[in-house]
Amino acid sequence: MSLERVSRHDEALFEFLWCPVCGTEAFTHIPFEGVFCTECNTSVTCRESPESRGYDEAAIITFDATTTWNLHVDEKLRRPLPDDEAQVKILGAPGDYHVDWWAPTTTEDWTPVERNEFADDSEPEEVSHLA
Repeated sequence: MSLERVSRHDEALFEFLWCPVCGTEAFTHIPFEGVFCTECNTSVTCRESPESRGYDEAAIITFDATTTWNLHVDEKLRRPLPDDEAQVKILGAPGDYHVDWWAPTTTEDWTPVERNEFADDSEPEEVSHLA
């Protein structure tokens, strides 16, 4: 019997990642429990990819939405994962990561939320007192 090795990844990997459910870039590590999205509680698991194609790092990140909650009043501010799970393969090195693939593949039925897709970018309008 062999054990699958779960490696500890550099903080730079988590600075690159975002949650495909809500688009947030912030994650929380709870000792002995795991890593979770700070906004929707989606669980995040990292493991080394068996194939790196010559890149410095190759990681497969699994997002599990079975623990996800909706903190937003509007359901449109999150996108459920097919069968409550999605994986992404990240290749590169700190400062130069890129997504190799998503599983399930992105289709018309499902695409991951883009980074900060639902962020409130609205800035208060400046009021001019000059007439």
